[in-house]
Amino acid sequence: MQTDMKCCLIKRKQLLFHHLDNLDPALIRRGRMDNHIEMSYCRFEAFKVLAKNYLEIESHDLYGEIKRLVEETDMSPADVAENLMPKSDEDDADISLRRLVKSLEEEKEKARKLAEEEKKKKAERDARRQKKAEEEHKKKKETEENGNLFEQRPLAEKDWNADVMN
Repeated sequence: MQTDMKCCLIKRKQLLFHHLDNLDPALIRRGRMDNHIEMSYCRFEAFKVLAKNYLEIESHDLYGEIKRLVEETDMSPADVAENLMPKSDEDDADISLRRLVKSLEEEKEKARKLAEEEKKKKAERDARRQKKAEEEHKKKKETEENGNLFEQRPLAEKDWNADVMN
């Protein structure tokens, strides 16, 4: 009976990846995983479904601004839904949509600052690499020049013996 039970057990593994394009293709080829589920960012069509479900509205004056912001900003559907959920009985669709606009603007600004920081860090890394390459080139040139000096004037036996003794 115990042996039969072991045969019925199925191992199931779940893997979560944020950047599928960074994975080794062998890991995600056919037959390796049963399901590939893409969890994309919220865009306007998904927002409209969420707004209808949470706020029971199909249009609003802020839809134009929200459309622009959700297309420019990477925000998950869960984060959008959290902003759309009324926080109290007094919250209406207008308050929830304004909260979403504010959150999208903050997320957009955060992404802009992060991109600026990354650009600055990349410039600093490139400058360090350039400086290191210049130093290595200079060192190589000096070594070649010093090597030529030694080749032109080999140490006399007397100089060499004195050098070794010290």
